[in-house]
Amino acid sequence: MDVPSYFRDFLKDIRLTPTQRDGYKAGHRVLRARLASYGPLKNAIVSTFLQGSYRRATAVRPQGDRRPDVDIIVVTALHESEFKPAQVLDLFYAFANKHYEGKCRQQGRSIGIELDAVDLDLVPTAAPSEAEYGILESESVTDDEDLEEATDWRLNRLWLSESTRAGRSDARAILAAARAEPEWKAHPLRIPDSHAGTWESTHPLAQLQWTRDKNARCGGHFVNVVKALKWWRNETLPDLKHPKGFPVERIIGECCPDDIESIAEGVARTLAGAVEKFRGVRLMKGVPQLPDYGVPTHDVLKRIDGESFATLYDAMSKAADTAKAARTAQELDDSVRLWRDLFGSKFPPPPSGGITGGYTPREKVSVPGAQRFG
Repeated sequence: MDVPSYFRDFLKDIRLTPTQRDGYKAGHRVLRARLASYGPLKNAIVSTFLQGSYRRATAVRPQGDRRPDVDIIVVTALHESEFKPAQVLDLFYAFANKHYEGKCRQQGRSIGIELDAVDLDLVPTAAPSEAEYGILESESVTDDEDLEEATDWRLNRLWLSESTRAGRSDARAILAAARAEPEWKAHPLRIPDSHAGTWESTHPLAQLQWTRDKNARCGGHFVNVVKALKWWRNETLPDLKHPKGFPVERIIGECCPDDIESIAEGVARTLAGAVEKFRGVRLMKGVPQLPDYGVPTHDVLKRIDGESFATLYDAMSKAADTAKAARTAQELDDSVRLWRDLFGSKFPPPPSGGITGGYTPREKVSVPGAQRFG
């Protein structure tokens, strides 16, 4: 059984809390304002924007006492031919140390900043081509809503954020034009790697576009399949360092079919697809190669070793059997108990197991595919 109402309650419990989501946005806005008035970098900032799982709506609530973290991309006018990665990171560490003294640290590719509810990773970039400035300064880039909030998001000059459209009488016409206008073809950005002493390519906007399009092909279920399986990975393999985060999301994207009609179907078919697709790699004790969206020369699994991937694969194989049994179970109690075995205590208990945590008792079996939620 696909038990959509149980999955809906499960997702409520593993999404970021409103405080965490507001913390991302407030932290980004304050940082942007401070950068704009910081003398040494005042004329070097082109744009700032949130990226990563938060923006893609694939973030899950951290387990234990950890705070959620988000990357803030700071597009600069500093040319990589003139500045070494370490020099740029030093400039931004000086900024962070002034405004977040005692709460910041320099990292290999970013400056980490600890706030009350969230952690920010400030990631500076080298100067893009001047032709890219208009794209990177547009609301379609700088807006801090995620794909579940900005369901009509488009990467072009006409798209308006919620806050802007609320104050414009012509917003509906402009948004209609935004839907019709082709999207910009943005290029990858270059971020520093101070350990290697090199600049590397990244393309967060391509990742965002790919996720939006995949979610549409999956009837709005893909981002929730990702959240569910990220939670499963963290719950099942808490001591496994890698892969996690985007590499896990990339594996899910590779294996999730487009024609799913529920989150349960997406979870089960993604796990089964991964087991089938990577069986040969597992037998050879290797690691698959998966190119990054927008930067095909970048293998997102290049830092994963064979033993770590084998651990993940074996867990996925066991989980695929559990998910299949949960979907084919004839009794509601049996199905829910199996899903709870898979995802842990955040998944609501079956009716006969008692109701805890404020869940609403179900009066009838959920019909697979009868509900959709994005």
